[in-house]
Amino acid sequence: MVQIEDLIDIAINKDASDIHLVSGNRPLLRIVRKLEEIEDYPVLTSADMYDIYDSIVKGNLDKDDLFKKTKKLDTSYEYKDIRLRINISYSAGLPIFTLRLIKKELPKYADLGVPDIVRRMTMQPQGLILVTGKTNSGKTTTLNALVNEINETQNKKILFLENPVEYKHVSKKSMIVQKEVGVGGDSLSFSDGVKNSLREDCDIVVIGEIRDKQTMDAAIETAESGHLVIGTLHTKSCAETIDRMINFYEISDQTTVKYLLSSLLKLVVSQRLLPGRDGRLVLVPEVMVVDNIVSGLIRKEKLSVSEIEDAIQSNSDNGSIGLINSIANLFVDDRITLDQAKSQIEEKNIEVLNRTIMQLRIKKERTN
Repeated sequence: MVQIEDLIDIAINKDASDIHLVSGNRPLLRIVRKLEEIEDYPVLTSADMYDIYDSIVKGNLDKDDLFKKTKKLDTSYEYKDIRLRINISYSAGLPIFTLRLIKKELPKYADLGVPDIVRRMTMQPQGLILVTGKTNSGKTTTLNALVNEINETQNKKILFLENPVEYKHVSKKSMIVQKEVGVGGDSLSFSDGVKNSLREDCDIVVIGEIRDKQTMDAAIETAESGHLVIGTLHTKSCAETIDRMINFYEISDQTTVKYLLSSLLKLVVSQRLLPGRDGRLVLVPEVMVVDNIVSGLIRKEKLSVSEIEDAIQSNSDNGSIGLINSIANLFVDDRITLDQAKSQIEEKNIEVLNRTIMQLRIKKERTN
């Protein structure tokens, strides 16, 4: 019988970020973006998959019913002082598992490589701040580190909605209320949790994931009513984030939404993680500060992703950081290879990248 605790111990010892369990395969660990088999471990059987399921769900009828109805389940698991975020789904009629290990110590915000302008924006009394990126881009870690930074430096009431709760925060200068979203949790949906926050005397509402129009509506309403709202979206760039939010809505409603976003949205940070030369993951941030120029572009009848990207790249004075600038800086600092740098941008922007690298090298030589 597979002991899930044994697998977690192995993952901890190897500093893995994820454990993948699929019938017919040996358990796989993700270590600095690469998948590695656990050697000498037997191939998982169908019986193993059901044993693992029972170990995780622990007879919770609500979770069991939800999984059988929807064929997916997001939940959490605790072992010793380690928390895990677990996704269960089906393959070939059998449950399969992806377990994300949550590190015991939350990284300090200053150590993540997230530009300081993001932290400074949280000092605003109201508005909308978004942390975006693809899956496994470190959004949740950034979000939690940001909440911890606010907790240590500001006197606020923070409502944090998650599915599932990952890091457990302890109130310091701020009061933090964490709610797990989903069946059997503290709130049925993200949108319900955000709407109810209006009656909870919160200063800051943190949304673990904005995934639909209902949650976007609630986030806009809450920001409009005088709160600071911080949330995440699964998008690959700042400009794409604007496009995604607008496209939550019918064409007839998009003009109104554009005007609301142009006034409420304060900042978007889009991040990627790359394996660095030293074997550690390196954060690649793109930051869009929503100034008058970007606001005007959002309000335009036809949104232009390329115009927004150009505005980000050229408005460094206000704190914006273009993707090409971030990548070029990492290469010049010898943290990533040139091939990695080029792989992160479109072919048409390679020449811009080369020019930016040359300019940064000249600037660095003059400084030294």
